[in-house]
Amino acid sequence: MPLFSDSFFLSCNGATQIHVRRCAPERAPKAVVQLSHGIAEHIRRYDDFAAFLAEQGYLVVGNDHLGHGLSFTGEEDRGFFGDRGGWDLAIGDMRRLYENTRAEYPELPYFLFGHSMGSFLTRSYLIKYRNGLTGAVLSGTAQQPAAVVQAGLKMGAREVRKHGARYRSETLNNMAFGGYNRHFEPKRTVSDWISRDSAVVDRYMADPLCGFIPTAGLFRDMMGGIAFNQRASNLARMRKDLPVLFLSGDQDPVGANGRGVILAYERFLAAGMQDVTLKLYHGGRHEMLNELNRDLVYADVLGWLESKRSQAERARAKGRAEQEMAAHD
Repeated sequence: MPLFSDSFFLSCNGATQIHVRRCAPERAPKAVVQLSHGIAEHIRRYDDFAAFLAEQGYLVVGNDHLGHGLSFTGEEDRGFFGDRGGWDLAIGDMRRLYENTRAEYPELPYFLFGHSMGSFLTRSYLIKYRNGLTGAVLSGTAQQPAAVVQAGLKMGAREVRKHGARYRSETLNNMAFGGYNRHFEPKRTVSDWISRDSAVVDRYMADPLCGFIPTAGLFRDMMGGIAFNQRASNLARMRKDLPVLFLSGDQDPVGANGRGVILAYERFLAAGMQDVTLKLYHGGRHEMLNELNRDLVYADVLGWLESKRSQAERARAKGRAEQEMAAHD
């Protein structure tokens, strides 16, 4: 059986202990998958997926981002990254977890899997850090209209100036999430948009670590991060041969029912990315790992990971052989 364990490390902010969740296979791992969760949720929600991957031989690690799960010290810091540079702090914590895990397993293929806000953090990570990854999976992501991003930036900055970075703004929350349930029937809860599986929605609604109103500072940081990700000059900085998998439901309002996901996929291709795959699931909503067809999604992700892991290992073996031949010449 997969073995779960928990630990903590000091955040890049120098003050907060960051919670880490690890799921290890029974045998020596063949690769690492690092998870990056979404806004107003936490890393333990990924335990089923982590156990599935661990059963296939993958070591799975992930952290609660600042202000989420167990990674905050007081209620005022729930849903809060930082007074300044919060987005970079969250990415820095992801990098710190990568470095800690990589130190234990320096030779293993290493993947990032980001969902929703975690996918936007992962996209920033791919721009900032070009080394060390075998591939990345972007779940529930999108290309946001420039006007929407700029409006969100201005509103977030205005709320921070007016009320402070830790203020919980109903206005910002409604702007970000208020319309997501609009097209779904029946409306049992305010979170029906996350999945067609009512049990998943009910567990989310009952979870005290989920569904809170994030701070104005976090909204500001996230919109700034999305703007950073979408600049053509930043897209051009990504490692061109890095394999990337986009996956989303075609009824996910975050991805404009697939249209925004396709646009993001096309932007990656236009930036010169050489190995980009897109999977849209018919009828799927925001959390494809928690959808009615999750078994298919799990299998598809595993198939992609196995393919890219094998490619990386063949390339590494070829490189070693070439080095040995050169040493004998």
